[in-house]
Amino acid sequence: MQLRFVGCGDAFGSGGRQNTCFHVTGDAVNLLIDCGATALPALKRLGIIRNDIELILITHFHGDHFAGLPFFLLDAQFSRRTRPLVIAGPQGIEARLAQVMEALFEHSSTTKRKFELSVVALTPEQTRHFGAVRVTPYSVVHGESGGPFLGLRIEAEGRSIAYSADTEWTETLIPLGRDADLFIAEAGEKPPQSRDAGGASRRHQAEAADPHPYERRHAEPARYASPCRRA
Repeated sequence: MQLRFVGCGDAFGSGGRQNTCFHVTGDAVNLLIDCGATALPALKRLGIIRNDIELILITHFHGDHFAGLPFFLLDAQFSRRTRPLVIAGPQGIEARLAQVMEALFEHSSTTKRKFELSVVALTPEQTRHFGAVRVTPYSVVHGESGGPFLGLRIEAEGRSIAYSADTEWTETLIPLGRDADLFIAEAGEKPPQSRDAGGASRRHQAEAADPHPYERRHAEPARYASPCRRA
């Protein structure tokens, strides 16, 4: 299998990077892991044929991982796609997909398509098979909005890819990543917590001077894997 980073940026486009989207291909595999808001132009820039993609796996409903789907589906409709497409993600994905499509393109969720679309809800720690692809989701921890949140273990053609998705440390990362050929891990830099002589933490000092402390705390995440490698 080959994995290509289409986008690995955060919600704020730090460093000019595109939102999260990974493309996995093989002899019998062609799928996306997440489909952030910028996924479609990024796929086109890389010359990836969207209508050959058979499966899109979603980890959670934040826009930098999920909001590219309406654009992807609209592009598929107007490019006369005929190949069936499966979108799989956390519980509630069918309703969430309809909501975001209606928010961005009125009536698009009910328009008759030229291709078969299946939307599948994944249950944590229950393995699902999509053709040659075996997917096992694990619950991860990423705040309270936009959930539920999943990490994904994907197995096909004798190889395995684990993706932590957006999460803090949680014990489910152990079985998710165990013996994987490639582990894509979300990472960010945490500001120092040391205190000055007056007792105020440096973090609080920085936030007092920064009008956007949330962006600073979440700026420049990295996912540790090469931009394009074979698993």
